[in-house]
Amino acid sequence: MTIVTFGLRKPENPTAIQSVTGSTAKSMEVDMFSIPDLIRKKRDGKVLSHEEIVEFVKAVSTGTIQDSQIGAMLMAIWLKGMVATETQTLTREMMASGDVLSWPEEWNGLMVDKHSTGGVGDKVSLVLAPALAACGCKVPMISGRGLAHTGGTLDKLESIRGFSIDQSAAQIKNILTSVGCCIVGQTQRLVPADRVLYAVRDATSTVDSLPLITGSIISKKGAESLCALVLDVKFGRAALYKDLESAKELAEMLVETGNGLGIRTGAVLSCMDSVIGRCVGNSLEVIESLETLKGKGPSDLMELVNTLGGMLLMMTGLAADVSEGEKKIRDAVIGGAALSKFQAMMEAQGVASETARHLCSAHTDYFTVLRRSEHQLELEAPEDGFIEDVDGLTLAEVLHQLGAGRSQAGQPVNHSVGAELLVEVGQRVKKGVPWLRLHYDSLAPTPDQMSRLQSALRQGPAAQTKGRLPLVRELLGKVSFT
Repeated sequence: MTIVTFGLRKPENPTAIQSVTGSTAKSMEVDMFSIPDLIRKKRDGKVLSHEEIVEFVKAVSTGTIQDSQIGAMLMAIWLKGMVATETQTLTREMMASGDVLSWPEEWNGLMVDKHSTGGVGDKVSLVLAPALAACGCKVPMISGRGLAHTGGTLDKLESIRGFSIDQSAAQIKNILTSVGCCIVGQTQRLVPADRVLYAVRDATSTVDSLPLITGSIISKKGAESLCALVLDVKFGRAALYKDLESAKELAEMLVETGNGLGIRTGAVLSCMDSVIGRCVGNSLEVIESLETLKGKGPSDLMELVNTLGGMLLMMTGLAADVSEGEKKIRDAVIGGAALSKFQAMMEAQGVASETARHLCSAHTDYFTVLRRSEHQLELEAPEDGFIEDVDGLTLAEVLHQLGAGRSQAGQPVNHSVGAELLVEVGQRVKKGVPWLRLHYDSLAPTPDQMSRLQSALRQGPAAQTKGRLPLVRELLGKVSFT
């Protein structure tokens, strides 16, 4: 493992490095374990020792283990689970398998980030990162790409001409110095064990293992050397976990593991049934994010931005409580400070100054910068009634098939494909009124896809229709700064 210091002061006390890498060093003192023995032990439901997990992760990182053995171990973990100490060790060793970022002393207490377990129309990071920077935080946000029906923050940002998500550790530090936030991709030297394990998890259907999810998420955030982390753990039709209790189990494990690494960690449990905001699709979500940064964002998106940001400001001591933190985030967005940070971030990550100014101006044609799809098609309400629900999963799956997403890592996406919701829950509409605008290119929707899209809309009489419920259902973790 490497401590990245950006050429600044190296730790004077060698035990400071040992505190991070001690478990790796300790693994050198023990005899080499037999990988088949470790697999057999976990397969039989026994608890792996600290040293055994160290050896497994080291073998993964150095390539001295066969893919079939990795797959067997992952399946054993999926079947038998891990106790808290096993998950903690797995996460720490994954984090220590590559670079661990280190920051100037004057940034102590200010390094924050968030992570979402994935949703439809989830553009929170694009608004939250600059809002947090406007409130005085440093946000080294390392994000991912979309896979299956969920969108990826990096894909959205790459729909902006010139935006570069590939930044070195030194460049990240420079951007944080000048702007306060960046949104970048995972480097080759950051948590390499996770890249190997994730690829095998995907191929062996072990993605939904709680310890493996926890290790993957928290190891990457730990490598960012954060002081505070908030997790948006989603449940519902369009989420990995369909019910609140299952999502809460994951959230509790993430919070416990994050705190165990010394990161003040909290979580938000939020509902993911419909769509966050009105837009789904890479370019369209960038537009909605910019409109939100200009003070014209949808209430559900701002609910998530305010809650997640409020928690982080409280956990860093920049706000007395979540409510005060929410107000500071809201003021940063409405007052334009967050928009200025987003513009500066775009320029720092390769977007031409003229392009960034154009996107952030009060009145602009976004499609002079962002690609517009070749075709737009509006779907109409089949009857009079009130909007009860829009199934976000169905909408996302059809858009994915039309090119908005990818089925395998490395596949290109069509940034222009997407959809705009033209109605909201609780709204009364008449038959024939457009409720969805579909954006697509040469790959036109089939009759079956059109039927599926139409089935995503649910209408009902006023007596049975409620307005939109809050997305945030529960907060977990340390909710006060002490």
